[in-house]
Amino acid sequence: MRSGYVAVIGRANAGKSTLVNVLVGEKVAIVSPKPQTTRDAIMGVLTKPEYQIVFVDTPGLYRAGNALAESMMKTTQTTARDVDAILFVHDGHGGLSDEDVGLIKRYSSGDIPMAVAYTKIDIMPKENIPADIKKLAEAGVECDVYPVSARRGTNLKRLVEGVAAMLPEGERVIEQDIVSDKSAKFMIAEIMREKILLKYDKEIPHGVAVVVNTFERGENGVYDVNLDIICEKPNHKAILIGKQGAALKEAASFARRDMEKFLSAKVFLTTYVKVKEDWRDRPSVMRDCGYDVSPKKR
Repeated sequence: MRSGYVAVIGRANAGKSTLVNVLVGEKVAIVSPKPQTTRDAIMGVLTKPEYQIVFVDTPGLYRAGNALAESMMKTTQTTARDVDAILFVHDGHGGLSDEDVGLIKRYSSGDIPMAVAYTKIDIMPKENIPADIKKLAEAGVECDVYPVSARRGTNLKRLVEGVAAMLPEGERVIEQDIVSDKSAKFMIAEIMREKILLKYDKEIPHGVAVVVNTFERGENGVYDVNLDIICEKPNHKAILIGKQGAALKEAASFARRDMEKFLSAKVFLTTYVKVKEDWRDRPSVMRDCGYDVSPKKR
């Protein structure tokens, strides 16, 4: 069989997490239409008799504006150097700029084999596809390009077979029968953050972290989940809570339903909102929030 690790990289909002979730067959990464939804490298494992592909979903390529974003970009760059293959996800619906071509060419020009997943073809003019593929070829991008739709499942089988063919022959790299390397506690925090990303506008969701204080299953089978929502400013806290707590109650209700679906059990959810000013530029606070970062060099 063929097996190995595949870095899933691309610009923010290209559809990387959606694609990984569909290919793996389970939700291993949260999804929202906002940039920087994915903050960690998250593994999604697809195991078949002929191959095992360990997709490593990475933070979207994005211009760093704070220490957290800088750390996220380092995570993506490090992951792309330490895998067996790269799957570059490009949003075909968003067009193909010269900057996109340059970025794809940069990642495809190394020693690691790469393929391009040209996504969202279900919501774009079909005539744009061959023109964009030709543009990549003329720019010297020699890797295979797979036009796909994660939402409709279009061409996904060909994509997976193409990715598997790039991997070395060998035994499974992950022996356990798992689909992700992340814990249930991690996913509970991510589900809460996903609902905040979907409900609130502007910069507030990007300045939010979720810390799970309690994650326990009682004798009655109900999970007791107690978590803190960390934000950067007092006025952000007021917006997150809303008038008489209505906004937070709504977001928590949506999150609880998804948590119950994920855990296949009832959840008793308690949420608190706390302010830690400029936490995205404070490495010690970022570590407290669960992000593996190093202090800035002076």
